Amino acid sequence: MLGKCVGVGILAVALVASLAGTGLAAAAKVIKIGAVYPLTGDVASTGQDCKTGVELALQIINGKYNINIPYAKTAGIPSLGGAQLKVIFADSQGSPQTGMSAAEYLISNKGVKAMVGAYQSSVTKTVSQVTERMHIPYVCSDSTSPTLTERGFKYFFRVNPNDKISAKDQFEFLNAMKKQGKKVNRIALVYENSEWGSHVGQQEKLAAKKFGYKIVADVPYSHSTTDVSSEVARIMAAHPDVVMEASYVSDAILFTEAFKRHNFKPQAFMAMSGHLQNDYLKAVGADANYFIVRSTFNLGMAKRIPAIKQVNALYRQKFGHDMSANAVRSFNAPFVLADAINRAHSTNAAAVQKALLATNMSAGIMAWKGIQFDKNHQNKYASFILEQMAKNVYQTVWPFNAATMKVVWPFPGWGK
Repeated sequence: MLGKCVGVGILAVALVASLAGTGLAAAAKVIKIGAVYPLTGDVASTGQDCKTGVELALQIINGKYNINIPYAKTAGIPSLGGAQLKVIFADSQGSPQTGMSAAEYLISNKGVKAMVGAYQSSVTKTVSQVTERMHIPYVCSDSTSPTLTERGFKYFFRVNPNDKISAKDQFEFLNAMKKQGKKVNRIALVYENSEWGSHVGQQEKLAAKKFGYKIVADVPYSHSTTDVSSEVARIMAAHPDVVMEASYVSDAILFTEAFKRHNFKPQAFMAMSGHLQNDYLKAVGADANYFIVRSTFNLGMAKRIPAIKQVNALYRQKFGHDMSANAVRSFNAPFVLADAINRAHSTNAAAVQKALLATNMSAGIMAWKGIQFDKNHQNKYASFILEQMAKNVYQTVWPFNAATMKVVWPFPGWGK
């Protein structure tokens, strides 16, 4: 059951009580958690996607479902008498400062006991500064900048893999292609220049040096740009074998359109984030085919993890389409919070933080060994997969033992 959206100053705040399955008993305790996402602005479609993942997670946690994932078969938080989770959303508008204000509002005015979000690493950075200062547990599934878990914060935890892991995975994949006889050496990097993209570029440069690849173009840009002509010209002039791109959705569209317009055909395009969005796929259509995209999830994994099919069916019933990778990423965090609150038998911040440190749980619908945090509060089992679009469907192509399709290499050209 979606709550009523309430505008508060610069915030777009939505109260969501996901109570499907059992209903909320009058005596049951309600535990509020906050969620900051870019619900308006140039990455709003991604923020809305993340929001749906959190909404479905709460529906499952608060209800009763015969699904083999944590907290699906019980209603609410068992140790607290079936206490129900309620999420209050706030809009960061893609701005770190607005995100910070949103977090302060949710904690001070809405009484949230924990936080999830906020997709953009630059926003997560400021939101987590607030939660750390105010002693609010923050479980992040959406942001991948490695520095977020390298600040010594006590209350910040990340479920999903970071960009250091991503860069290693990308170059291990290229090494695997070399073993198959592909001649790959020259790499062009193009990345948006905020907290997230800058660290993607930094980690890719470090990994390229470690794995012995040559960076022939290093092209940062602003994700709010409306023209990428000069960036594309620099990339083409460098004659790379592979282009590695880190873009949000609107700029991903611009680059794909420009690459096609110039009929640019390197051996491979490798991308992430914006290339997974429905709005990107709607805008570029078949031109997304044969891009190799970093992800954490693919519906084809349901062959190994039956719960994926059941969860996706609930998602389709609720939202009318399949879960995206970003919806799945956001789906993870509420389960980790529910588990910590349940083991803490409390919403006391210190008790929940202590429980988070001791987390050792199933990864739910992810293909990881589990969820367990290292000394920096990074899930040590989190990893990426690489997907490739073919016939307008993303298929897993790496790791090879999990592949649902053999990688198409080289990039066959536009309209192929």
